[in-house]
Amino acid sequence: FVSRMNIEQVREYTLSLLGVTEDQPFGDDILTFRLEGKIFVCLWLGGGEHDMKESSEPRLALKLSPERNEELRSQFAAVTPAWHWNKKHWSDVYYEQIEDGLVQDWIKESYQLVASKLPKAIRQKYF
Repeated sequence: FVSRMNIEQVREYTLSLLGVTEDQPFGDDILTFRLEGKIFVCLWLGGGEHDMKESSEPRLALKLSPERNEELRSQFAAVTPAWHWNKKHWSDVYYEQIEDGLVQDWIKESYQLVASKLPKAIRQKYF
């Protein structure tokens, strides 16, 4: 048995990271998670204008390095170029198809990527 995260567990884990806030600037069907105002995860809540019709499976978009996105997409069928975002920097992750430990690792990786680009004085709080 492999444990898979559900939507609430994704949200709880992401909010557990230091300094993370959530809002809904893109409508009722997307939760965005930010560090110091910078988005690093978008969690689709289902339905709404962000429903891709051909795939209504739960997903989140993660910001990762271009190399890392390519690597994960080549290794996992459940990681695809992000539908609504810059495909070089963002991937959609169908998290119910991936082990929860990996999903958490990738969320943390996205968080650290955004933290690493913050001004040094602010960045120090997160490492």
